[in-house]
Amino acid sequence: MALHRAVKLRERERKMPLVAQVDAPPLQLDRGSCLCYAFPPVTQILLGIAQAAPAGGGAGGLAQTFLPMVLIIGVMYLIVLRPQMKKQKEVQRMLSELKKGDDVVTTGGIVGRISGIKDDEVTLQVQEGVRLRVLRSAVAGRHKAGEAKPDAKTT
Repeated sequence: MALHRAVKLRERERKMPLVAQVDAPPLQLDRGSCLCYAFPPVTQILLGIAQAAPAGGGAGGLAQTFLPMVLIIGVMYLIVLRPQMKKQKEVQRMLSELKKGDDVVTTGGIVGRISGIKDDEVTLQVQEGVRLRVLRSAVAGRHKAGEAKPDAKTT
């Protein structure tokens, strides 16, 4: 039954003149639509793509459908993923280069000097006689002495 409908539909498409498809009115957005005013350049580009698309679809339509998706994924890779991977490599390099005597700050905001390093643990000397053991991954970065601001004293 479905095969019979498909055959009739193809016969009808063959009999239709191609002029009828070319004379179709251009696509336009409803002027009351929020998309019409929110993104006019994007709207015009999308309408141009829709008007240029062949009416029957075909292989060209399939390529035009997937091309924007591939471009979006490529842009996301370049803008988001690649810089994030660079930052992650930089942090891993910094953590591997830690040595005894470095001043560091943890993700919790604790500032201390490294007094000992094990595989995945770092011992920080926060004050004379006060030592904290933290995970190496909890170290946010190196601390420079000029970064700390003196506390305001109340009188």
